[in-house]
Parts: sequence; C-alpha cells; structure tokens
Amino acid sequence: MEKTMHIAVIPSAGFSHLVPILQFSRRLVELHPEIHVTCIIPTLGSPPSASKTILETLPPNINSIFLPPVNPKDLPQGLPMAAQFQLAVTHSLSSIHEALKSLTLRTPFLAMVVDSFAAVALDFAHEFNMLSYIYFPAAATTLSTHFYLLKLDEETSCECRDLVEPIKVPGCVPFHGKDLYTQAQDRTSQFYKLSLQRYKRFFGVNGIFVNSFLGMERGPIKALTEEGSGKPPVYAVGPIIQTDKGCGNDANAIECVAWLDRQQPSSVLYVCFGSGGTLSHEQMIELAYGLELSGHKFLWVVRGPSNTPNATYLDAQNGVNPLKFLPFGFLERTKEQGMVIPSWAPQVQVLGHSSIGGFLSHCGWNSTLESVVQGVPLITWPLFAEQRMNAVVLSEGLKVGLRPRVSENGLIEKVEIAKVIKGLMEGEEGKEMLKRMKKLKEDAISALKEDGSSAKTISQLVQKWKTLP
Repeated sequence: MEKTMHIAVIPSAGFSHLVPILQFSRRLVELHPEIHVTCIIPTLGSPPSASKTILETLPPNINSIFLPPVNPKDLPQGLPMAAQFQLAVTHSLSSIHEALKSLTLRTPFLAMVVDSFAAVALDFAHEFNMLSYIYFPAAATTLSTHFYLLKLDEETSCECRDLVEPIKVPGCVPFHGKDLYTQAQDRTSQFYKLSLQRYKRFFGVNGIFVNSFLGMERGPIKALTEEGSGKPPVYAVGPIIQTDKGCGNDANAIECVAWLDRQQPSSVLYVCFGSGGTLSHEQMIELAYGLELSGHKFLWVVRGPSNTPNATYLDAQNGVNPLKFLPFGFLERTKEQGMVIPSWAPQVQVLGHSSIGGFLSHCGWNSTLESVVQGVPLITWPLFAEQRMNAVVLSEGLKVGLRPRVSENGLIEKVEIAKVIKGLMEGEEGKEMLKRMKKLKEDAISALKEDGSSAKTISQLVQKWKTLP
C-alpha cells in the first residue's frame, strides 16, 4: 500500500473560486488515491448552501474545514468583488494559521495549493515546510497577462484602455487595452495595486496549475513553460469542470430538461450569465426583444436586473421574482418559442443536451470550458473580470464564438442580438464555428484521458513528490 501524501488546499472566499479548486482536488485524488486533501475554506459572510452541497459529493479523502466567516462590513467599501475575495483571505490569515498549526501537529503536509486570490497565504507553506503551488482556475492567457502586466506597469504610465497599439502578450492573441481584465483598467485603484502585489507572489512558488489544455491554448501554454522564462513551472491540467449532471429535486431544473427533451436537435440557444452575472433592466429588455426577434428557440436563465454586473455573487436576490422585469406580454408571446427559468439551471446537463445548438454566455472560464467539453459554439457577451479577454480568445483566436457589437449608447441592441443569434444558429459562419468547436471538444476529451496530456502532467508531478525525502 502506497504511503499517503497530505495536501493542504486553500480556496479564496468566492464561490466561483471554491468550486474549481474543489474540482481540481477531486481530479487529483481520483488519479492518485494515495493523496489526501484537507480544504481550509475562508468565507465572506455565511457560506452559500451550494458550497456545502458540493462538499457532500466529494470523495472521502477530501476533508474540509470552514473558517470563521469574514464580515463584509469589515472590508473597505466600494471595492470590486474580486478584491473583496482577496482581502477576505487576508482577514482570515490568523484562522488559516491556527488551522494549519493544529493539523500539522498530527500530520505533516507535503504541499500547499492555494487559489490565485489566496496567494497571501503562501507564506505559511515556508513556515510549515511545505511545497507551494497556485491553482489558477482561469485561462493560460489570463495567467500570461498577469505576468505581462507587471512589465507593462513599469514601461507605461497611461491607462491600459488608452494604449494605442494592441497589447501583445507572448503566445496570446493580441488585445486592445479596453479588453484587458477589470483590475487593469484603473491604475489608481486599490484593486490594481492589490493585483500587482498578488502577481509578484506568483514568482515564489514551486509551480502553478492552470485550468487549460494544449489543444485550446497552445500558444500561451508554450510561452509560459519555455525554459529560461524566469517564471515558475506551469502545469496545464484542464479542462477541469463540474461533472454532476443531475437536477436533484429542483422543480425548475426538472421542467427545463423535460422541455429540452421535446425540442429538435441543435435547435435551442441556451442563455445564461454564470453564477453571478446580471444585466441592467434596459439591457435585459433588449435581450428579451432580441431573442423574440430572432425566431429561434431559447432557454434563458433570468435574474433580476442590476446596474452592477456581478450583483448576485453575494446577493442571491432572495424573494425577487426576475420574471416581473421582462417586457409586458413577452412570456405569453414566446411560450411556444422559448422557456424562461428564474435564477438557475443545471448547466452541465443543459449544455450536454442534444437539443442545444448554441450558448449565449458571459464567458466566465468555467462556463467556457463546460461549453468546449460539450462542443457548443458561443455568442460571447462578457460582463466583468477577465471575461472580455476570454471573449477575444473565443471570437478572434479560436473562432468558436460570435461577439455582438455594442452600440454608442452602451447597449447591445435587439436587432444586433437577433443578427448574431441567426448567424450562430443558421448561418455559414455558425456552421464553421461548430466544426472548430467539435475539434476542440475532441482535444478536451483527449487531454482528460488516462494517457492524455493533462493526466500525464499531474502524474509526472506526483511521481516527483514520491521521490522526495
């Protein structure tokens, strides 16, 4: 029997970062059952019930410890959600240290793996004699841009959005400055400064696991892993996504899958903006009219409107009926054309359904990978964080997504929405995108096989761990 190797895993406080690192932990122990993971979880406010549900589905060699929650009121107000997640980890450092100290008295840990927003906890790896790793749940392109931004910060003084020339990160598709992630858009903000501090910490680790694969991001992965780059070792271990396909007892979810069962193959556009994305009321109205105008079948996960695009990450809009914000008569007029479901749908199961022909997405990386694994082409509708960069990768680099044009009033208007839906669902361009996405799906499935690139990458590292004294 092989000796058990113990790994400490520390997510950041955000649910959208907890899920990926838990899925990575699951992948690690499924490939190597001799590994035992203890997940030490900081939270901002009370942990959502969904996180507890996910923990209950994990194998027995993954344990979890919830730390005392950080009160959102104790953090500086007005910061972007990602900065709040990062600062919540900083406020949890004493609790993390106490947990590690107690655990290491009983069991020596071989390594610590932290979420990219929990990099501040890496100091404890040295203190407790552990190897240190970052789990990066986003694209290799985003990781490359983190390193490049440190250089850009030294060489330029203007805002990224004002740069005249496209930004050419090694191995990546060129970006316009306005498409760089949120934290790069205001050099005077605390979020920008916190981000640079975090990226500098990346250089001091034993390695970075990135949730991507060669078939999707060959250029940035090769650039990151070049010898002599000065960067820590980077391990492409993706695509790691949620695998639970069930609806449970959720009535809306069961109803939406039953509705999909009645539709023609590849006929339905799935519309969803992730676990926290929201639209303004004005944009929500335009989207409703655009879906109706397209004439195509749709399944739309609707949330109540907000002028803050990630409003539902900490506010679940409990008690708000999002359907009341739809245009008058919309549900009646489209009852044969589409289905509207409030707040949540079983996305993994929906994307894998034979009736789905396209995905109108906010381009969060989790959703992007789920779409790739199911071979579903996209309409790219980024809202915040690094989603605009993902949209560029998908629409201009991989050419598996159509990006609608934003009008001068800041809205994507109904005629444009109908146009891109038709382009994706019935146009020649959409057919070519589907072919490219099917090839990406094959590459993704291949990477995950026992002898695939991602599985091999993990196994080779674990073999190195086994040779350590």
